[in-house]
Amino acid sequence: MPSSSNNFRVLVLGGTTEASALCRDLEQTPSISTTLSLAGVTKQPHLPTLSVRIGGFGGVDGLSTWLKTHGISALIDATHPFAATMSQHAATACGTTQTPLLRLERPDWQEMPGDRWFHAANLKEAASLLANSPKWRTAPQRIFLTTGRKELAPFKIAPQHHYLIRSIDAPDPASLPPNATILLDRGPFDVNSEAKLMQDYGITLLVSKNSGGSATYPKLEAARLLRIPVLMIDRPVACPHIPTVETAQQAMAWLQAHQAASTRRKV
Repeated sequence: MPSSSNNFRVLVLGGTTEASALCRDLEQTPSISTTLSLAGVTKQPHLPTLSVRIGGFGGVDGLSTWLKTHGISALIDATHPFAATMSQHAATACGTTQTPLLRLERPDWQEMPGDRWFHAANLKEAASLLANSPKWRTAPQRIFLTTGRKELAPFKIAPQHHYLIRSIDAPDPASLPPNATILLDRGPFDVNSEAKLMQDYGITLLVSKNSGGSATYPKLEAARLLRIPVLMIDRPVACPHIPTVETAQQAMAWLQAHQAASTRRKV
């Protein structure tokens, strides 16, 4: 639990580059008592010196109880753009407990000259396109599948393709398409290394979520350079009416404004 000596307590739902940047700023802000919450997907995450909790809350009710029990003054949802369930839980819990909520989310990627993108609304639709689209049904591809190790199972319906899967931690073997190569590695990766990887494995199609940000953008630059098409999975629809910023600096400004307002109310 955050220190009782500080009345302005913040919960950061993390797991992204933006969350890490915000936590670095909060480490230098002793007037704000911060807890970083991580889902626990990555086995050895890089942790700040702040208070850290790992694991789920137990749904909306569990999160609501946690917010009330710990006297949380504000919540920053800096989860992955595709962590739609957690974001919805945060919105509902904050509405129930009247906790100020801010969404910290980097902009999505935009198609650039030289790109050749195909779009899917979600993982299931992407896998269905690979399985059933005339473009790919009878033309086996060598696919660089970059959707994350927890979301591979949908692609089992398209076993005619070969999949290259890179992950920090080993995926569950039961989730893998039958024709898959696994690389265990941790980024960052630059455009030259990504291009070499795609060439070495003869990649003909890149499958990616539209996560945004700079950390994994080099794979798209490499695909553009090599004229490899991209099957892009679009972001889920955001929770309506939740204020959103794109940078840690903007999130800090929002927090400091709420902290100042909280202090004025107590005077």
